[in-house]
Amino acid sequence: MNLSVQIGKLTLQNPVTVASGTFGYGVEYAQLLDLNQLGAVVVKGIRLEPVRGNPTPRTCEVTSGMINAIGLQGPGVDGFIKKYWPFLKTLKVPTIINIWGTTVEEYAEVAQRFDALGGVGALEVNVSCPNIKEGGGQFGTDCKLLNQVVAACRKATTLPLITKMSPNVVSIAPYAKAAEDAGSDALAVTNSYPAMAIDIETRRPKIANVTGGLTGPCIKPIAIKLVWEAAKAVKIPIIGMGGIQNAADAIEFMMAGASAVAVGTANFYEPQTALQVIAGIREFMQQRGIKDVRKIVGSVEVGK
Repeated sequence: MNLSVQIGKLTLQNPVTVASGTFGYGVEYAQLLDLNQLGAVVVKGIRLEPVRGNPTPRTCEVTSGMINAIGLQGPGVDGFIKKYWPFLKTLKVPTIINIWGTTVEEYAEVAQRFDALGGVGALEVNVSCPNIKEGGGQFGTDCKLLNQVVAACRKATTLPLITKMSPNVVSIAPYAKAAEDAGSDALAVTNSYPAMAIDIETRRPKIANVTGGLTGPCIKPIAIKLVWEAAKAVKIPIIGMGGIQNAADAIEFMMAGASAVAVGTANFYEPQTALQVIAGIREFMQQRGIKDVRKIVGSVEVGK
């Protein structure tokens, strides 16, 4: 059986990755599972300079999910290269680096720095970030800005670009097309949803930032819909994510149109989830005589 998939010019040995922000920089999980069995390791978001992140508490559990407001804490490009890259470059599987910025120019500079590093598998462009030049609105919720930031990164690097889409739009199709038209090699669908939880005893928000991003099984049906809609709008591959706990969840995303998937919140409570998903996809294929995992992609039957 062939489980390999193609994301631009990047080949993954299987379609299962991990979601940025849920897997640290890989090294934190190295004693818990064999990273070389994954399709790729996707690391926490990196911007040009170090970021301290939000005050604590930063996370809380909610019904069938969690809310987080980490604030994109990270060591910056130089800190990442010094502290984490020596480990990551020894892996047999590719590293996908999530990048972000607060201006188009910063995105491009970060992309250029990693292009020059050598050995990076791909860049995941997080457009769910505030654009300080345009009053703080997210890059990913303005088609023109989305196109600009992806185009700037495309000009700055020859690495495969994966645009991590914001779910906070009325229709994902025009945004997916804007990313594709700007030169993105793939899309990651989707990011977290704005949410809030309150402690009724203290009457205080459960996280210090008041609001945060909702992830986990509770968002899976919405994420699958977004993958399905995006897949109809573009020709480039999609990496689907949002509440994947097992192989059945992953296969659902793939049938909706995702070429690959990413395990996120489940990493916190069962670090072996991604490997279990890989094994489950293989078993699903064996039972049904499917020789190539790509046969699953987009196989949902709608209106027939």
